[in-house]
Amino acid sequence: MRFRLLPLLAAASLALGGSAAAEASDKTSATEPVKAVASFSVLADMVRNVGGNRVEVTELVGRDGDAHEFNPTPADAKKLARADIFFVNGLGFEGWMERLETSSGFKGATIVASSGVTPRKMHEEHYDHDDHASGEDHDAGHSEHAEGHDHRDMDPHAWQDLANGAIYVANIRDGLIAADPDGKAIYEANADKYLAALKAEDAAVKTALGALPQSRRRIITSHDAFGYFGDAYDLEILAPEGVSTASEPSAKDVAKIIRQIRKDNIPAVFLENVTNTKILEQIATESGAKIGGTLYSDALSGPDGPAPTYLDMFRHNAGTLTAALSS
Repeated sequence: MRFRLLPLLAAASLALGGSAAAEASDKTSATEPVKAVASFSVLADMVRNVGGNRVEVTELVGRDGDAHEFNPTPADAKKLARADIFFVNGLGFEGWMERLETSSGFKGATIVASSGVTPRKMHEEHYDHDDHASGEDHDAGHSEHAEGHDHRDMDPHAWQDLANGAIYVANIRDGLIAADPDGKAIYEANADKYLAALKAEDAAVKTALGALPQSRRRIITSHDAFGYFGDAYDLEILAPEGVSTASEPSAKDVAKIIRQIRKDNIPAVFLENVTNTKILEQIATESGAKIGGTLYSDALSGPDGPAPTYLDMFRHNAGTLTAALSS
């Protein structure tokens, strides 16, 4: 297995303008596209935007899929074995990654999209939840083999801040240029346009959520996937589950959440597309808080759903939050 992290450009290079769509490439029909594998659907969408028609993207964890519970199959190993480049989130998100790379015999470059992000540390009570979980996959999910660091106290959901999304895009661009130098101009142009769209959406989310009164800025979600979102957009977000959906909240955890909702008059709880809704429904019933809708955290929706792209995910989530918390 060969592992490579590609350097980020200076932050100033991210201040770019243009339209939202990634452009088609100028590759000739005789040239094979770069074969890229992305670990999950959010990352795959980013790679498609930067790569355009020069890159053929396969995602391992599909739309509405749960990366925390994913178990790679022999078919997944074959997909990776045929790839030129492998894009992963890092920060311990893909606990199955090293095993898959080893079993597939993958020889290409592995690009950690979150490289350069300032990781958010979990609060003590959140990774206490993780200690309740069992199994090899869960334990592996909190280590980053490539860097040799223990990430069990790190929140891997860095894409939930659009400013971090821009770092992901820069890493994707640089990874594709290294794999396909002839496409450099195409990848840079597509990344410029996509970065401008991320910047515009970031401003729109801040404006929408910034209008909420302070008393309406505390919510409950299914698992702890929105910490970066809360930090970026000034929301306090609590979760009965820890950072991984593999963990199960205890009765004591649930009771504590219910007491806090009643004490602090937390207005709403929000379901997630990748988690079991029963715990949240129980909390809403027993606390009197309303269910504010479904948020997209670790996976995009299907093409006909409300969050088929990374940008659509933010538009949907911000709209769902403002609709529920404004009333």
